[in-house]
Amino acid sequence: MMSRLLYRLGRAAASRPWRFVVVWLAIVAAAAGFAGMAGGSLHDDYTLAGTGSQQATDLLRERFPALAGADARVVVHAKSGQVDPAKLAAAAADLRRLPHVSEVGPAQPSPDGATALMTVRYSVPVTDLAPGETLDRLRSATEGLAGYQVEFGGQVPENVTAPGGVAEAIGIVAALVILFLAFGSVVAAGLPLAVALAGLGVGVSGITLAAAVTDVATTAPTLATMVGLGVGIDYALFILTRHREGLAAGLDVPEAAGRAIATAGLSVLFAGFTVLLALSGLVLSRIPVFMTMGFTTGLVVAATVLSALTLLPAVLGLAGRRVLRRRDRDAGAAITVESPRVRRWAAHVGRHPWPWLLAASVLMLALAAPALGMRTWPSDASSEPASNTVRQAYDLVADAYGPGANGPLVVAVDLEKADRGVLPGLGERLAGTDGVAAVAPPVVSPHRDAAVIMVTPEFGPQDERVTGLVDRIRADALPPGAEITGLTATYVDLSRMLSDRLWPVIGAVVATSFVMLMIVFRSLLAPLKAAAMNLLSIGAAYGVLTAVFQWGWGAEPLGLPHSVPVSSFILLLLFAVLFGVSMDYEVFLLSRVREEWLLHGDARGSVTSGLAATGRVISSAALIMVAVFLGFAADPGLVIKQMGVGLAVAVALDATVVRLVLVPAAMALLGRANWWLPRPLARVLPEIDLHGGAGPAPAAEREPEPSRA
Repeated sequence: MMSRLLYRLGRAAASRPWRFVVVWLAIVAAAAGFAGMAGGSLHDDYTLAGTGSQQATDLLRERFPALAGADARVVVHAKSGQVDPAKLAAAAADLRRLPHVSEVGPAQPSPDGATALMTVRYSVPVTDLAPGETLDRLRSATEGLAGYQVEFGGQVPENVTAPGGVAEAIGIVAALVILFLAFGSVVAAGLPLAVALAGLGVGVSGITLAAAVTDVATTAPTLATMVGLGVGIDYALFILTRHREGLAAGLDVPEAAGRAIATAGLSVLFAGFTVLLALSGLVLSRIPVFMTMGFTTGLVVAATVLSALTLLPAVLGLAGRRVLRRRDRDAGAAITVESPRVRRWAAHVGRHPWPWLLAASVLMLALAAPALGMRTWPSDASSEPASNTVRQAYDLVADAYGPGANGPLVVAVDLEKADRGVLPGLGERLAGTDGVAAVAPPVVSPHRDAAVIMVTPEFGPQDERVTGLVDRIRADALPPGAEITGLTATYVDLSRMLSDRLWPVIGAVVATSFVMLMIVFRSLLAPLKAAAMNLLSIGAAYGVLTAVFQWGWGAEPLGLPHSVPVSSFILLLLFAVLFGVSMDYEVFLLSRVREEWLLHGDARGSVTSGLAATGRVISSAALIMVAVFLGFAADPGLVIKQMGVGLAVAVALDATVVRLVLVPAAMALLGRANWWLPRPLARVLPEIDLHGGAGPAPAAEREPEPSRA
């Protein structure tokens, strides 16, 4: 039923292309126009419900609003002599006049007087400040400090930055080159890219509109663009390849387009749905910023699927036979769909499955091994290049005041729940806690219903010992009614929350994807094998990330000053995106293998033929994805940089080790059991035709028993 509907849709679009093209142009223009008029601004919501740091933050917002907004640090350093207090006072007066600034604290000189630190507090959260403008205003307000080294740190300079478009440009150019080399036709190379960009444009406009009614994370558009661009090009590529096969078989353009949408298009539909299922798992994180990343990326993926199924057949109708190489159009030569090398390789692996299965498994497990020592922690200013002002401010503060001054802890005390006489004893207990460098006198709120004590650790916010320090303070020093917050304490809670919720997300995503693949392919073992191999790819990506970033094996080439922990955001995000993207290739490969199995009933031969038919296009698609994702490794944001590297590594391994070795080896060992489905399930599961009407061979009609081929 579904394949017939898609066939009619594809044929209609190719027969009346201008109608569909005009509708799509109108949709893209309308979406962009509405986004420009009614779109909202991006806003990070890092609410960590139920954590101690969130409770303390809520108390500050209620009773210490001046301490609950964003902050910036102005670090002034005299390369010789001391900083002039009069110039600092004048600069503080200028800073107080900036928009949203509620107060500027007194300048804190270092012991030698060569460095001074001014804290600027804003009346709004950092996510409510306009990108780019705030740092420029800080620079303008401190122009009177000419002659000194002036650097800026704190929440505002570290988080309020405008994204660039270099990563997107790198990915697009690389994809265009790969497509041209694969097809030898400018038209064929440009079509997948144009169709993907149309879907991407609609999806990104949808994100901007969504930001008007809900919080959308500042990194969500970049992540959505990275994933949408990769899968959008791939989806169009798979359909285009099937269309070219139809033209080579002598079909006219509308018929070839209709059959391509009915077969490869249906696979695209289910592949996109698999990605959406994986992204939906982020809802289980219950962290708002992750939930928005999931639904915004899903919005872009859905738009690219829609463009591949409706816009692509229309432009294929306009292009006619120009999607073929010129010599193929002129001479009418048949297009070689299969890759003889891949066929020979698949047959070789099928004859010797055990050695190849074991060798590939050992390789993947070896790559995954470093992940056993992975330390996850959000990035801070110390991870920035040495030329960045926030990194220079971080270094100046660490040298003048100690590394812990870059991540002070904030103890908030609710005096309505705690004894007012607890403050002196609390300060003494805090000062006596191992790992505390200094404790400031308590500051009581104007209504004397709350108090704040600033605690300076002995070590910086990325130091592994900070987690133990926060735990000791909570366990040994804090009385009832007191909690600890600040950047470092929030990082501790965030990392733990993400680690705790990783396994429920993994379980939900794997289970739902397994059920969907079981329905699509009417098999128990094929989806189980797919899930296991996807987990291997993801584990290997985690291991490579640990080696590159945490061990520092590739930090400097990627623009980082030194090794850094893997960002806490990566575990959940990378798993959700990778599982969906890897399942894309599994759907395309298995659909072709099952088509051969239904036609011929040859368990081992169907794997060889299916891999030979899809090997070239999957390799091209994977190469495009790797190029796109590596382009995003140039992004200045550490989360996007690590996502780009992780996705590129996983896709590269998935298209080589998994698809060319593990899949043919495992399916050769399983033989006919690949398509085994218990009769009770076979009676209740719906029939889904991914193959445009390929009927089962007699051998396929019999229920196979698990056996070795």
